[in-house]
Amino acid sequence: MKTLMIYGASGYTGRMAAAHAKEAGLKLVLAGRDEAPLQTLAKRLGVEYRVFALDNAGDVDYALQDIAVLLNCAGPFAHTAGALMEACLRTGVHYLDIAAELDSYQLAERHDVSATKAGVMLMPGSGGSVAMLGSLAARAVERVPSPVSIHIALHVAGSMSRGSALSASQHVTATCLMRKDDVLTPRAPDALRDLDFGKGPLSCFPVTLPDLITIARQTGVGDIETYVHVSGSAFPEGGIEALPDGPTAQERADNRYQAAVEVVGTDGAITRAVLDTVNGYSFTPLAAIVAARRVLAGEARPGFQTPVGVFGSGFAETIADTRITFIDPATPTTR
Repeated sequence: MKTLMIYGASGYTGRMAAAHAKEAGLKLVLAGRDEAPLQTLAKRLGVEYRVFALDNAGDVDYALQDIAVLLNCAGPFAHTAGALMEACLRTGVHYLDIAAELDSYQLAERHDVSATKAGVMLMPGSGGSVAMLGSLAARAVERVPSPVSIHIALHVAGSMSRGSALSASQHVTATCLMRKDDVLTPRAPDALRDLDFGKGPLSCFPVTLPDLITIARQTGVGDIETYVHVSGSAFPEGGIEALPDGPTAQERADNRYQAAVEVVGTDGAITRAVLDTVNGYSFTPLAAIVAARRVLAGEARPGFQTPVGVFGSGFAETIADTRITFIDPATPTTR
């Protein structure tokens, strides 16, 4: 039976991913830098754990020697993805993560050729917004014979985890980007756009999401803009260190996520669709473990891949009670 390792398993999302992996009956090894929380979690789940940092390539390679798939849950991913991807390439291990940072995806792009040669799959964004928005965009593009542009937005509801806030704070000064003529291009950060999440238009602000890379890769569309609409206390106030580890189970239950997409065809017609799902902090570990299970079962392609590219446009709809609805004033339909 092939083995899954979760690195960063003692973190907020890592703990949920580990519990889902155990429930799914996967052969599991927990890993990370700090022994005490790993030991406690491993004892509770009845699984093995390994402690190693990422500054010594030999230590990382040794820890991965009998691993088939690595799921990296240790953010900020700018500090972990590089070392772990490179170790996976050296040891023949498939790499997955849950990053929402552009850096991981650009890194996977740079390693695409070497990963293909090594027979290793690199799939950053195996869970989270990339899986959500990727499925939504793919399902909408399926209805457009010649798509030329995509505008897509995530509705973030509820509170943010400490780890997400830390990652976001480290990228807050980054240039706001869009994809224009298949090139990442700076754009005005105050260019708001109204998008419909199913109950009428809401104002969304532009942000640089990794979907600028992943959606282009899976659809071939060269003009993509990504947005976010925020409600509730999604963005923290005050010091990040004072934040709780993450939203409670009740807070997650009270705050579902939505996404909206508009795909424009060559004739100017617009196809609109909406995704509704569980809270992002619930969706992410669920989707990541479903992806890991499928990769362990043999659903893998060498090189830089996206969840939709490997698992199909309906991937997000296999997670929890995720639904994609097409907005058509005349004949609204739901898959």
